[in-house]
Amino acid sequence: MTPVNSQIPRETVCELDRYIIGQKEAKRSVAIALRNRWRRQQVEPPLREEIAPKNIIMIGPTGVGKTEIARRLANLANSPFLKVEASKFTEVGYVGRDVESMIRDLTVLAINMVRKEEQELVREKAERQAEEKILDLLLPPAGGTPTKDVINLPYGSIPDGAGAGQEQPSLSTRERFRQMLREGALNDRSVELAMPEQSGAPMVEVFSATGMEEMQSSLQDAFSKFFPRKKKKRKVRVAEAFAQLKREEAEQLVDMEKVTERAIRRTEQTGIIFLDEIDKITSRSGATGGPDVSREGVQRDLLPIVEGATVTTKYGPVRTDHILFIASGAFHMSKPSDLAPELQGRFPIRVELHALGEEEFFRILTEPQNALIKQYVALLATEGVELVFEDEAIREMARIAVAVNRLTEDIGARRLHTILERVLDEVSFGAPEMAEKRFVVTADYVKRQLADISANEDLSRFIL
Repeated sequence: MTPVNSQIPRETVCELDRYIIGQKEAKRSVAIALRNRWRRQQVEPPLREEIAPKNIIMIGPTGVGKTEIARRLANLANSPFLKVEASKFTEVGYVGRDVESMIRDLTVLAINMVRKEEQELVREKAERQAEEKILDLLLPPAGGTPTKDVINLPYGSIPDGAGAGQEQPSLSTRERFRQMLREGALNDRSVELAMPEQSGAPMVEVFSATGMEEMQSSLQDAFSKFFPRKKKKRKVRVAEAFAQLKREEAEQLVDMEKVTERAIRRTEQTGIIFLDEIDKITSRSGATGGPDVSREGVQRDLLPIVEGATVTTKYGPVRTDHILFIASGAFHMSKPSDLAPELQGRFPIRVELHALGEEEFFRILTEPQNALIKQYVALLATEGVELVFEDEAIREMARIAVAVNRLTEDIGARRLHTILERVLDEVSFGAPEMAEKRFVVTADYVKRQLADISANEDLSRFIL
């Protein structure tokens, strides 16, 4: 059984609150969806297979947290997560990406995720084996037979009295080198190691028309087997050689059949796909012909994937019945009811995210763990500059962001990035040469930095 996050919805919402301000209704919906995955795993088969995920549509303007909610949810769930833009897909028969490609991409992400987990499990053994190979390079054993006296000892331990006996006079030297290697004293020495060359198998480019992406991937895999990456002996530092050998040993120790099996199961049971800009594939009411034909085709192609289908990937067939789909769109020019009725039915939960105001902007700048203010303070601290923001300065930036959003295009919280860059432009440029290592950002300073731009609507459109 694939392990899933067992957090209760309230704990999930608290975790999301650490990074996302407001949007309580959306947080509650995704927290319930995540908990339902755990609940489903507790149900006995065959009923378990009948319980479908409750897909969600998030409706709201840009920059209010739709993507961030989905991304943080995937991190909490330790699930394969893929964000795709629905507008990039085309109907079968048109040139462009087909909807099945997102399942193939999600499977690749799951393969990489599970491979890293398996490599972590064999990390100590890989380090021990890599250590022996490095020592063989530094001290080629007599007769060409590698010494393996301590290969099964825990990494970091050295046997008491190693090399003290008279029967193996070379062992003491090897153990001294082992100690130096572990302490990093040999990192700058050079050894000769066979390193893979940058150029691999010959590139085979297949036009990415619908249905051809998997063929292109399969062809490239086939050519990589016929033309394996060549290795060339090079002089490299011990530290670089040790890292390379650890990677190679870990890859050899990992059972890729087991990785593939686990990854496909994780994709099917816990995968999350975030379909952004789903409003871009809706057909405007009363519109006929033109690009709307392709939009309707994308919806028709998307429907079986969301309902539950089997998609062929190079790792094997992947079922989509229990993948959670979270769609989002601003729906300025259309509405969710413009989607095909069958597709609407596959997204039973609809959540509206609200536009952000001055108070939310102030909290976004200060409260989250990854708040922009904290990021800039940390960045300038690398130059030895202590950056201090007064509360009034932060409120002034929030007020200006709201005003510019209202006068120009409303891009939500993303406006704060632009505002902060303009405010800190002089400080960021001169930080390495500043004599005074403490800089206080006041409300007056913010006004001076943004006075000309925020007052001129035409200039704001280009700069802010």
